[in-house]
Amino acid sequence: MARRLPANETERGEAIEVRIADTTVRAYPGESIAAAALASGMRVMSRSLKYHRPRSFFCLEGHCSGCLVRLGGVPNMRACLAPCTPGAEVEGQNAFPSAEVDLLGAVDFLFARGLDHHTLMTGSSMLNRLANKVVRQLSGLGKLPSAPATELPAVEERTIDVCVIGGGPAGLAAATTCASAGLRVLLVDDQMRPGGSMRADPRTGRARAETDLASATRAGVEVLSRSTAIGFFPEDDGGVLAIAAPDRLYRAHARAWIWATGGYAVNLPFADNDRPGVIAARAVGRLLVDHGILGGDKVCIIELQQTAPDAAALAKALTAAGADVSRVALADVLSARGRGWVNGVDTMQGRIDCDLVAVAAIPSPASEGARQQGCQVVLDPDAGGFRVVVDADGRTSTAGVWACGDVTGYAGPTRAADDGVRIGTNVAKSLA
Repeated sequence: MARRLPANETERGEAIEVRIADTTVRAYPGESIAAAALASGMRVMSRSLKYHRPRSFFCLEGHCSGCLVRLGGVPNMRACLAPCTPGAEVEGQNAFPSAEVDLLGAVDFLFARGLDHHTLMTGSSMLNRLANKVVRQLSGLGKLPSAPATELPAVEERTIDVCVIGGGPAGLAAATTCASAGLRVLLVDDQMRPGGSMRADPRTGRARAETDLASATRAGVEVLSRSTAIGFFPEDDGGVLAIAAPDRLYRAHARAWIWATGGYAVNLPFADNDRPGVIAARAVGRLLVDHGILGGDKVCIIELQQTAPDAAALAKALTAAGADVSRVALADVLSARGRGWVNGVDTMQGRIDCDLVAVAAIPSPASEGARQQGCQVVLDPDAGGFRVVVDADGRTSTAGVWACGDVTGYAGPTRAADDGVRIGTNVAKSLA
């Protein structure tokens, strides 16, 4: 069972109350709704859109869609990226009467071998239309917002020397280095607070992330948190990056671009790996390091050989926090156990009882934005996916575009930060 660490509560300030599925939950300002829900014993965040299978967050970074909720009357909000605010109202969606107890989950039992609604009751066209109507009512991703938008969001222009996309260790280091050289720098980050993988790694931690963020702002970096780079348009005014913030849109024009988007947490291939409670090791680390929440009393870490140092650091931190930790290689794993929440892992050597499974896989480079800007990528299994190709100075195949950190191949927080300093220095020299 997840629980808050006592020492952490004294650092968070005064607690607030939010309403999640008609239940009052204690939370702290700046904490994500997903973290607050888990710490309060609420595990299932949502349901799969067709079979209503229980789902919870996997990555805790807004990339997996496992924690989509209705927040303040707006559907499909990511609970892991939504900060807790006093009086916030959070509801499940695509479930009846709630995400935790969903009677519509009977669909999964009635059609255990799968359901193709296009071929359901095809003997009668009228019955087929009726069946399709019922299936469409049972599935989906929430209902329309309770209130229509009253006005379009404001659009602001930003003309800067350097635009850094990604606020992890590499992005913060690159932005700070460029700003310290006297350049105008805009940093775009889609997380609640910049810091990236530092906030999930016990070897760096929340304090290091806050220190690096403070250094960036002191150097003059303009930081856009909770903001997503949604597209690059080369035909618009010589190249414009569109950015969606919570309350407005931005159009950024820059002399140089640095992609420091890091990597995505990914799952590993074993039977029933979609069970709630099977989550990314980085998410387990983020709960512990950034939110001060121990995700489970018995944690099983499933790892690849390449992730052994990261898994060892996480296991040490979890053990120090009071968890019983088991580590098992992916090659020895047969399947996960449990439905509403994981309760064990079957291995070649027998069953491991646990209440949380941490999947330690190589992060997949988040290279989509750089690819949209025309940068060359290459499929590299050792890097976890399609990494951005750079030369010795960090230049990509597109003029004026650079890349650093895990988006060029997994390096980890410390080496990614060093890479950010190096690339930031090279960019500053090129613009001088």
